[in-house]
Parts: sequence; structure tokens; C-alpha cells
Amino acid sequence: MKPLILTMGEPAGIGAEIAAGAWRALRASGPCFALIDDAGRDFGVPVAQIAAPEEASAAFTQALPILHRPLSAPVVPGKPSPAHAPAVIAAIEEAVALAKSGRASGVVTNPIQKASLTAAGFPHPGHTEFLGELAGMGVPPVMMLACPELRVVPVTVHEALAKAIARLTPAMIIATSRIVDAALKRDFGLASPRLAIAGLNPHAGEAGTMGREEIDIIAPAIAALQAEGIDARGPMPPDTMFTALARPGYDVAICHYHDQALIPIKTIDMAGGVNVTLGLSIIRTSPDHGTALDIAGKGLADPASLVAAIRLAGELAQKRGLA
Repeated sequence: MKPLILTMGEPAGIGAEIAAGAWRALRASGPCFALIDDAGRDFGVPVAQIAAPEEASAAFTQALPILHRPLSAPVVPGKPSPAHAPAVIAAIEEAVALAKSGRASGVVTNPIQKASLTAAGFPHPGHTEFLGELAGMGVPPVMMLACPELRVVPVTVHEALAKAIARLTPAMIIATSRIVDAALKRDFGLASPRLAIAGLNPHAGEAGTMGREEIDIIAPAIAALQAEGIDARGPMPPDTMFTALARPGYDVAICHYHDQALIPIKTIDMAGGVNVTLGLSIIRTSPDHGTALDIAGKGLADPASLVAAIRLAGELAQKRGLA
């Protein structure tokens, strides 16, 4: 099969450790993946230096396949260096190029350290926005976090809370929901996805007594989506819509800012959550956690979220006929 491509992420973080752990977990069952990284690093598992992604499947059961891209400076676990930023960025660019060319079935990204990249001149607030530039389809990409019990999508993502709320509009909610609806149909096999649209204020505004965003912004967006035939529901009170009783009533929660979406899913399943970027020309997933600099190099990193991300990317590739 065409392999998935895993990027190195922040070299001083836990990327190498969880890549090795994911290989141990998946070497017998797949899906096959190749890592873009410096093959001279200590991964703690057998390594096969490959020249092209087409060589990954032959090596995968015996060793972690690595597309060798040397780093320009030594790596100190837990201490990011802007000197590594060019290699981190290049790994993302190469992985996307391989997926766009059809030589890879999708991209899985290890966590990046945004402060280090910013210090080196990286202009994007995060992975999602950069991937939109590299592999977008004319619409802003959408970040979905998924685990077996919950899917969430933030309408606004990596920005200050006050700014996110100030610029929320019906058009933003509508555009995001359209992309989510189409992706759940195409990639997740849901014939009629049920979109639960969160409220913004306590008790979803309590009929305007706790804020008018539900009346002026969110409800008009829901009405417009329903007029298009999209099963959008709400606004739902954010303090109750994520309970165990409420979650079976919808397929995805559309939230309005970063933490409104990410707090519930990370609370429910921090280890098994997967970040999926919707609205791209390629498949992209990533683990639902950061670089974990505090435990890097200590043998404590849990690869479960990366394993889940690789498995989900493989499933999506099969549904698109790319594997």
C-alpha cells in the first residue's frame, strides 16, 4: 500500500519517542508509515533508512522506515532550538508534496513547538493554517478533534478569546459547518450528519438575558444551514451538551472558540483524541496533544494518540481509495 508520511515535529519534544511507539504498535497490523526525520537519532527501535516512500512497506515489519533528513544542530530533549525550525517546516512541506503527488496516502503530523517556529520567522499560528496554504481547496481549513465518543470543531482556532468572540459571524459558522457536513459524508460514511451548534453564553444566552450572540449570530446561521438541508441543531447550552446523555444525540459539536471544543474532548479521551484537518486536498491527522517538552527523553511519552491518528488516517485513505 502507499504509506502514510509522518513528520518529525519538534525534535526536542516527544515526536521521536511516540513515532517509535507507534511503529511497535502497528508494525504487524499497519497501516504502514514512513517518518521524515534524522535517521541518526536514537529512536530505540530498529531503523531502516529509505530513499523513497515506495520502499517503506518492504521494511515496515522489521524496522521503522525513515526518510533521512539530517538536522543542522544537536537535539537536546526538552530544549527547543530555532535552528531546527527549517527542518521542521521542510518535513511538513515534503509530506504534503508526497501526498499531493499520490506517492503517499496521507499525512500524519507530530506536534510542533510554535514558539520556536515563530522565533525563526514562521508566519502561521499553527499546523492547520500552514496546511491550508500548502494543500487548501479555496476555503479555510477546519480543525476537527475526534475520539470514539465525541467529535468537536472550533469555528475560531488559534487566537485570543476576546478577538475570537468579536469576529464571530453567521457566515463563519455556516462556512465551517458546510465543510464539516461534506467531510463527514465523504470520509466518515455518515449519510446525514447531525451538527450540534453550541451556544456562546451561559445557558445559550437565556433568551438574550445573558447575551445576544445566540439570537443575532448563531440562530441565523442555524436557520440558513437548515434551509440548505444540513441537519444543524441548537444553539445548545455549552454546559450540558457534552454530557454522556447528550452526546449520542449528534455526530459533531460545532463550537465557537478553541477551548470550548478542546476541553471536553481532552477530558473525555486525552490519549485517544485525534486532530483531523477538513477542507484539504489531502488526508491529514495528528495526535491531540503537544510536544510535552517536560517529559521528552524520559521514556514516559504515551504513543496512544499518535497510534489513533495513524489508524484514522489509514481508514480515511481506504475510504477515499488512496491506500
